[in-house]
Amino acid sequence: MKLGLISDVHANLPALEAVLDDMPPVDAVVCAGDVIGYNPWPAECVERVRSVAATTVRGNHDRTVDTPERYRANRMAEAGLEHAKRELDADGLDWLRSLPRATSVADDYLLVHSHPAPDREDAYVHPHEFPTLGRHLDDLDAEYGGLDGVVLGHTHVQGMESVDGRLVINPGSVGQPRDDDPDAAYAVLDADAGEVDLRRVPYDIDRVAAAVGDAGLPERTAKRLSRGE
Repeated sequence: MKLGLISDVHANLPALEAVLDDMPPVDAVVCAGDVIGYNPWPAECVERVRSVAATTVRGNHDRTVDTPERYRANRMAEAGLEHAKRELDADGLDWLRSLPRATSVADDYLLVHSHPAPDREDAYVHPHEFPTLGRHLDDLDAEYGGLDGVVLGHTHVQGMESVDGRLVINPGSVGQPRDDDPDAAYAVLDADAGEVDLRRVPYDIDRVAAAVGDAGLPERTAKRLSRGE
């Protein structure tokens, strides 16, 4: 089974469209959360992800759309959530609220936004920390009937590693990469072969920057996109 892996779309419609146009044939698309936040198209991205993704889990921005003030220390995040709360209709908001924290995909892979341990929700796991996840996946084996690996996001940093015979995959961020590469990131997982193709695709960042200004979002939200930060 081949899965298209996306994460951290963050309301960036041009990046999402570029990824979906570039993606080779897959059996299903799955999303590791944070469909909204930061960028100008929350409603459009929710609609698009709902139409293409067989499974989506909730990210921290998806979970806090009703309470943007929780990100008061980060004006870019707070402003993006305020914008999403205004732009999304009741159906879109209800969909975000209904998303699970974690689920299994392709039978043997855990899909989660951040750290797989339930008591460490929102903890960042950067690629150099992937080896630390082995014992946590051991703990989750019984709950999920055995795991061949985990797909996660949250850091916006693309990476993949085999840890104790399991794959740990971060497809990177579709809508706000933070690994010094501005191109939209995603991955394709061949679950049967245990192989991963980490992919990047350029998109129209200038279009996003103009829309950020039109929406009254912070200027840095646009500037960071061209630097992949």
